[in-house]
Amino acid sequence: MPLRWKVLHDQKLIHVVAEGAVTRRELEEHFDAVVVEDALEYGKLFDASRAEPVYGDDDVLALGARLSAYTATMKSGPLAVVGGGEALESAFRRFVNISPSQRPARLFRTEAEARAWLASVADQVSDQRGRDHFG
Repeated sequence: MPLRWKVLHDQKLIHVVAEGAVTRRELEEHFDAVVVEDALEYGKLFDASRAEPVYGDDDVLALGARLSAYTATMKSGPLAVVGGGEALESAFRRFVNISPSQRPARLFRTEAEARAWLASVADQVSDQRGRDHFG
């Protein structure tokens, strides 16, 4: 499976590891699981250092619409993505630009940097509930 994640309720953290080709379908399954776990407002540590994003602009728009539906009724926590390379950086920028959430989000080269940053912004949860995401 290209995406593995663990919800750490005691730390209010979701640790995601991506390996190989990651598609829109895998990301949607991940988002749905996070919502079912009632963990959307937790910080997200997303290790994409061994991932290959294989989704286009239409997929990113669809993911943005899905997240808009979630953040209309739920808070969203900060996102730290670990990895590098042009494909990942481009996918990260597209995702952050289309995301309805105003949560902090950054790209890091190492997990240690990402964890330290997440600890510093842990209380910065975006509350977009009740806002008009479509107008």
